[in-house]
Amino acid sequence: MRVVLLALAVAACGSGSQGAKVTVTIPRGATFGQAVDSLVERGVIDHPGWFRLYARVRGLPAGLKSGVYTFHVDDSWGDVVTALKAGRGAEARFTVLEGMMAFEIAERARVWLRIPRDSFFAAVKDTALQRELGIRVNPAGVEGYMYPTTYTVPVGIKARDLVRIMTHEFIERWPPEWDARVGELGMTRHQVVTLASIIESEVRYRPDRPYVSAVYHNRLKRNMALQADPTINYAYQRRLRRVWERNLQIRSPYNTYLHTGLPPGPISQPSDSSLYAALQPASAGFIYFVAQPDGKHVFSETYADHLAAIRRARGRR
Repeated sequence: MRVVLLALAVAACGSGSQGAKVTVTIPRGATFGQAVDSLVERGVIDHPGWFRLYARVRGLPAGLKSGVYTFHVDDSWGDVVTALKAGRGAEARFTVLEGMMAFEIAERARVWLRIPRDSFFAAVKDTALQRELGIRVNPAGVEGYMYPTTYTVPVGIKARDLVRIMTHEFIERWPPEWDARVGELGMTRHQVVTLASIIESEVRYRPDRPYVSAVYHNRLKRNMALQADPTINYAYQRRLRRVWERNLQIRSPYNTYLHTGLPPGPISQPSDSSLYAALQPASAGFIYFVAQPDGKHVFSETYADHLAAIRRARGRR
């Protein structure tokens, strides 16, 4: 028996967690045997029989906690058992898609991370957090600055910490050279992010982005209304299946049919390509565009050409 315990003790020591990281998911309701199988499959445990005996001595079967864990392939058995018993190191993946609005991220955080919606919105609109991150304080909070990507976060993360992680990611991804371009355009970063968020929400066909950007830049220069349908969705705080004439009368500073210039802030989380398009619009005199059924746009410089493009687009529906 002493030999067995000595062997288990040696195996439990491991080699110091220098190996590659792997993610192991222990589903809710998983048995101890299923958990060990998952550890073996991911390369964390290479002697399942001995590990089962060691883990039973450490009381793991009764204390096993489900979750998503990150281990090194050479973690000690002691570290693995401790993590699985305490839930320490448990992580979850959280994905923010390009073009998502804050209310959609809030719903995803509720479902994926069990963060209450009101807590999430409180964090998004926390003025102290906005100042801390160097973001202009505005009623929509950090809308537009929650970088769209997949995050690995601790299980049980709080709303404020999640929002801070996403906004810090935005700041880290903003190239310093973009600041010079912002100055050349005579805009602020907040205005660029706002424009990029509209482009993100407007365009399905990626190559159209610099041309849609050109239309909006040209309209801004002429003090024309942007007339961007996605801002109407934002005013309603939901995605309308279709923007009707009656929807264009909603009283909101985000209604770009009633108000000229940019809305007060971003309406979604823009991708890098939309940010780049906002900074580098195509060199074109387009003032109008209309979407075709395939998602591509037809651009026009005159209203007459625009009306003709609308007739052609509707004829293809």
